[in-house]
Amino acid sequence: MIRPAMSAPFVLVSGGKGGVGKTMVAVNLAVQLASEGRRVLLADLDLAMADAHVLVRLSPSSTIKDFLAGRVTARDCIVRAAGGFDLLPAESGDPGLARDDAQRREAILAALAELSVDYDIVLGDSAAGVGPDVLDFAAAADRVLIVTTPDPTALTDAYGCIKALDLHATELGLDLPTPELILNQVDGADQADGLATRLRGVCERFLARSPRLAGWLPRSSLICASIARQRPFALDQPRALENHCMRRLSARVQRWFPAFPTLKPLLKA
Repeated sequence: MIRPAMSAPFVLVSGGKGGVGKTMVAVNLAVQLASEGRRVLLADLDLAMADAHVLVRLSPSSTIKDFLAGRVTARDCIVRAAGGFDLLPAESGDPGLARDDAQRREAILAALAELSVDYDIVLGDSAAGVGPDVLDFAAAADRVLIVTTPDPTALTDAYGCIKALDLHATELGLDLPTPELILNQVDGADQADGLATRLRGVCERFLARSPRLAGWLPRSSLICASIARQRPFALDQPRALENHCMRRLSARVQRWFPAFPTLKPLLKA
């Protein structure tokens, strides 16, 4: 796999298990970064079961599938979403896009590299699991965020995802940064810290990797309602705990990249 030269940082939001809130995190992080003056492109890289467009109530006329078929350019597929970020949408329910295709991945990554010249940051919302698309997109990313919940199966799958990425990096001869964790649906900071510490201990023991906690989100009726309304919660109730957590996550992401232009004072970790 050829890693393209991006003009902007590329951050992949992933997760070992479906239903942990991966797309919700990606969409709201995009909204938060855009609200702070960043030019944000969110690419839906769950190619066969995409739903980022659903969370912002969009019905795109063209998707990555059309780009891959040569009907349109990748730029033609981009739509502006509520909150001021750009979305590169994908398809839902096409089994052909779920098949392993290295050339397809390289075409998408090359398109993202070309598009990245117009943005300050590119976010990717990956499929769940550890399929070839997830692993190769993660290998091309500057940073990876793993979303999980307190559910034991979700934590186990988060570890499995970090393990698979570690093995993939070794096979490719790449020195990839250790993914960082986002704990969703927790009862508070103490629970998030405790779960992250447990998962970190397992990773240190078996993988010699030490994933840090990038952020957390509470178990929340506001988040549930925002999903049902197809309106990102980051657009509303700025004083709510959920938005405080998202601002802290945004600040952490921006601190990863020293060359990132400072537009607003960032929150302390």
